[in-house]
Formats: sequence, C-alpha cells, structure tokens
Amino acid sequence: MQFCAVTLAVALAIGLVTGCASLQSPFNAHLESSAEQVSACARWYLALESEVDAAGVRDAQDTRIQGFPYLRVNRFMAALRAQAADSTRALHQFTERLAELDVEARRHEMANLSDERMHALPGLLLPGARSEALVRTRECARLLREIDLARPEARERLLQHAVAPDDYSVAQRMFGLYALTQVPFAQGVRGWEDEVREAFRREPAQTPGRVVVRHAPPAAPPLDYAQVAALLARSDQGPLGIPEPTPHERELLFAAHAPSYEIAVAGDQDRFGRLRWLRDGDVPAVEASEAVVYTRLAHTLYRGRALLQLVYTIWFPERPPQQPGDILAGTLDGVIWRVTLAPDGEPLLYDTIHPCGCFHMFFPTPRAKPLPAPDALEEWAFAPQPLPRIESGRRPVLRISSGTHSLERVTFSRGIDSLSRYLFRPEDELRSLVRMEGGRRSVYGSDGLIAGTERLERTIFWPMGIVSAGTMRQWGHHATAFVGRRHFDDADLLEKRFMLELQ
Repeated sequence: MQFCAVTLAVALAIGLVTGCASLQSPFNAHLESSAEQVSACARWYLALESEVDAAGVRDAQDTRIQGFPYLRVNRFMAALRAQAADSTRALHQFTERLAELDVEARRHEMANLSDERMHALPGLLLPGARSEALVRTRECARLLREIDLARPEARERLLQHAVAPDDYSVAQRMFGLYALTQVPFAQGVRGWEDEVREAFRREPAQTPGRVVVRHAPPAAPPLDYAQVAALLARSDQGPLGIPEPTPHERELLFAAHAPSYEIAVAGDQDRFGRLRWLRDGDVPAVEASEAVVYTRLAHTLYRGRALLQLVYTIWFPERPPQQPGDILAGTLDGVIWRVTLAPDGEPLLYDTIHPCGCFHMFFPTPRAKPLPAPDALEEWAFAPQPLPRIESGRRPVLRISSGTHSLERVTFSRGIDSLSRYLFRPEDELRSLVRMEGGRRSVYGSDGLIAGTERLERTIFWPMGIVSAGTMRQWGHHATAFVGRRHFDDADLLEKRFMLELQ
C-alpha cells in the first residue's frame, strides 16, 4: 500500500494515472525504469487508460490483464495457456495474439475519444492524431512485451493472470438462493424446450398479413470442401495451431457457408438491417433499407486442436410484445448463427443464440455425437433438429418467425435461392460507429451491454446470476444458460457436449 500511495501521488502530479489497479507488477517496474523509452511507454498507457475511462468508452469485448496493459485475453486464448507454456515459440505466438487483441480494442477506444481527449495524450508529434497514437501503442506494446518475456517471473505472472472471467454474478445467485430457485427455473427451461420441439415438428404456419421473404448471401465463387481443407491447412501456422485465414480467404469462407434467411414479415420489426446511430439517439437504430449480415471469425478447442468457426449475426429493430406485459419484448433483437468446421472443410455442427445470449440451440450433424449432461437440471445442449451430413455446395436456410424472431426450421438449398441479397459487414465495426452529430460511439457500453435494450425479464431471472438478463450484449459476454454456467464463446463448449469426428 505504501508503494502504491507514493506512486499514485507521483502519477497524479503529472495527471496520468487512473488508480493503483493499473500499477500491478511488472508494469510498475516499467513506470520506474531509468530507460526513458520504457518509462515513456508506461506513462503513455497510463494516460491512455485515464482518458478512455474518463470518457466512458472502454471496449469490453476482451479482458485486460493486470500488470500487462498492452495485452487482452478472451476465453479461447485463455484456454491455450498450457500450450503457450510448452515452448518459447508458443509463448511468443500467444503474447502476440494477446497484443493484437489489445491493439484492436485500443483502436476502437481511440476512435471513440473526442478530439479534446485525444489532444490530452502526451508526446504526439501531431496532437490528436489517432493514426500516430495507434502506431505508438503498437511500438510500446512491442517494447514492453520484449522486456517482460525476458523475465521468468513476468512470464509466470502473465500465464497465471491471462484469464477471462465468466459473466455470472456470484452475489446474485447467492442472494437469489440459486440452490433452491434453479429448480423451478429448470422446469421453465424444459417447458420452453418442449414448445420448441413441437414447433420444429410442425410445418411453419402461413399466417394472413405475413409475407415470407428469403434473403440470400452475396454471389461468390463456389468453394468445395477440398478447397476449404487446403485453405485451413495453409492458415494453420505456428506452434499453437490456430487457423488464421487471410482477409480474402475469410471472404470466401463466409460466402461459402453463409445461411439464407427465410423470414415471416408482418411489419418493420421483422426487417433486418445495418445498425447506425440516429441524431441524438441513445439506442442504435436498424437501417432496414440496407440488409446486412455481420460476420465474425471465431475458434473453439477440441482435444487440444483449434477449429475454425464462422459467425453470422442479423439485427431487427425490436421484439414487439406478443401479449400485454410481455417480459421478453424490447428494443433491438437478432439472431446469431455459427458454423464449426472440421479440418476437412465440412460443417460439424451449427448453433444459434439471440444477441442477449438467450435461446441457445445446437444443430449437430452425424459427425457430432451428443454427450450426456452431468446434471439433470443443467442446461446442456438442446438440439431440436439433428441434421444430415452437409453436402458441399449446400447452404442452410433458416426459417425465422415474425415478432419473436424464433428459429423454427433449418433446411438446405443449393445455388441461387433468392433474388433478395444481403451484404456482409464485419461485426467489429459496431465497436465504433459514426454519430450524425459528430464523433464516434460504440453500440456497446463499457459493461458490454447495449443500453436501452433492457427487458422486464431481468427483474424475474436475476437469481440465475446473469446481469440484466435479456439485454443485447457484446461478443464475449453471452452467458447462455440460466441453470448451470455456459458461454457462447467457451473454448470447451463443444468438447464437453459432443464427440466430434474430425476426419
């Protein structure tokens, strides 16, 4: 405490510190370094942290690591810590990826800072220049990383603290008497599962006043499984074996596996589109005149092997009330669809949630054999519709209901199946969108939630430990089970629940 108080007093005198939490080892040694370049980089990070926190533009997607302000971690990378400790090469690749996560977050945070706050950052040749600030961030990250990796105690501390906390509140579960209240909630979940199974058994109803519209992905060159396998093999570089396709290869993969959306449309609430800020808007709006599907590359681990995942998200303006007092209704809604690829390029299984983390469903192919749940109450791997082996060139067609935007059926088609086409946009652009009145702002808050999309269900479901259940949220913050603990991006999500046939 004495050291922290002295350091804090010095830092406050130069207006750079946000608090003792930033001064964890080994960072405090950099701050006190006699090497001007090193201490200047430490002061740079303190200044950057101070301005970002003061402006409330912290990006919450990935987790900051105490003592290493130039690194961030997610659940997938945290699961690779043991492999990173195996060799110097593996540790270097591990830290390089953590540094990339931080630089990407810093890029969005700096984009969302006002010009006045950018001008407050020290040592820039062109005051307020975001490009220069990003270059400096990269250079400082490289310098501090080289110093820390040369020290055994710093390496050990990094591997110990590179963890991503879960999104469940222990306090909420404790005060909500979770041990008891989970039983009726589990019964409610089983009831929902029974309803969904019944809906999947029925043919989707043709309701008067609703028109079924199919949206297909952009036209793209065909990509068969052999080509995908070769692409994945080329991209699987480095000791950690993480597939990393090039930007062009990503475009090919997203196009090859993109779903078509067959949506029952009763009004504007059923038209998906691009998110943008309206003038003086507090909640992002959906521009339905531009049908957009947001894409994200992700990974999962299966028996130590990294598998590539393709994630597709659509946004609707709202989920309107289905009856008076509907606790699930509110502003913004959406559907997230994910495909997990085998190394040979064939889909192993699909799964889906809404952007609140709700309604998690799995759609396994015969190459994914379900494993039993460890507990009868726990939400495990609800699969309302098993799928056949997916032939190369066939794409899923997702039937989505009006209003609730529930997934009701998965079928498959080949080739051009609609004249209505959507566009791809990278999901990461939502971390910094232009505001009409000037400046930029993320659609997500510093807590990873989209303010203004709260649901009444949060007042009922809080004993299950999910903060603001039903609220739309950022990648990395999708807790998907009320009973048990489960995140959409858990690195072992599939390994625990399925036996996968990789070859």
